[in-house]
Amino acid sequence: MLKSLKDYNEDEEFDLVLLVKSAQLRQSKKGQHYLDLQLGDESCEIRANYWNCTAETAEAFRVGTVVQVNGQKEFYQDQLQLKLFSLRSVSPDEQVDLTRLVASAPEASSAMKDAIERYVAKITNPVWQQLVRFLLDKWEAPFYDFPAGKINHHAIKGGLAFHTLAMLKDAKALAANYEQVDCALLYAGCILHDMGKVLEFTGPVATQYTVAGNLIGHLVLIDEQIMLAAIKLKLDPESEAVLLLRHMVLSHHGELEYGSPKRPALLEAELLHRIDDLDATVYAVTKALQGTKPGQFTVAIGSQAGRRFYRPQHDDRLAQSSKLY
Repeated sequence: MLKSLKDYNEDEEFDLVLLVKSAQLRQSKKGQHYLDLQLGDESCEIRANYWNCTAETAEAFRVGTVVQVNGQKEFYQDQLQLKLFSLRSVSPDEQVDLTRLVASAPEASSAMKDAIERYVAKITNPVWQQLVRFLLDKWEAPFYDFPAGKINHHAIKGGLAFHTLAMLKDAKALAANYEQVDCALLYAGCILHDMGKVLEFTGPVATQYTVAGNLIGHLVLIDEQIMLAAIKLKLDPESEAVLLLRHMVLSHHGELEYGSPKRPALLEAELLHRIDDLDATVYAVTKALQGTKPGQFTVAIGSQAGRRFYRPQHDDRLAQSSKLY
């Protein structure tokens, strides 16, 4: 059985084909240029520094490049990283199984689909249920295959559906505690809020933004899909039901500076924004903690305003976290 990056222990040398997940040319305090890399396969991804790297060399290791890596794992300042002995791009002529380079959601697509369908059945408003079912059917294949992010949260194969399902579970728990919440609207918003990413991204392997993704973005893209679906289903696109659902997806980033054309103006829209942010935060922090020794702090997490989180010495919950993220 072929070994993956996660199978190697600290200080154990490996020779593997990996995928460049992120790459940024930086300069050290001593003036040395290096490429700050995130390399990985289906099992995990770990950062590495490629030293004495020029801008020209960096072009050979752009995001999405398949590379042959010889190196070993090591802890530097209590953070797991890769020490590189050699690094080269893999030519298109070399046969590489790209599926082994992309991490996948820990739940099977079929299981996530069954679970999400149970929530769809609980959407009691007929307009919202028709729209959700129509769009789920239309975009079923990419919805259960695509990531929810290019680099940050749930940037894994099937991450979009996994993120959506986690949010639905959170929504159910909140709605059970606050009876004034319209569960149907909240569930519909959870399912559709990021569905525009099937048009914003190219797919789960070496994910890039599409032209539409760069020029328009997933919030507006899914709003357009809701309107097109309403017309196709002969629903009144200007009815309050359609307007409420459109507001849910257009406001879910919460703030204008984060890309929402409108801030939440419904209780359910505010909850959708907070649930989305909560699940993304849990994912980002958990992922950082996985690469941190017990009793130490994580690296600064960009999506969390550069904050560092502590991993307790005797907390073994992360031992099972690979089953969750």
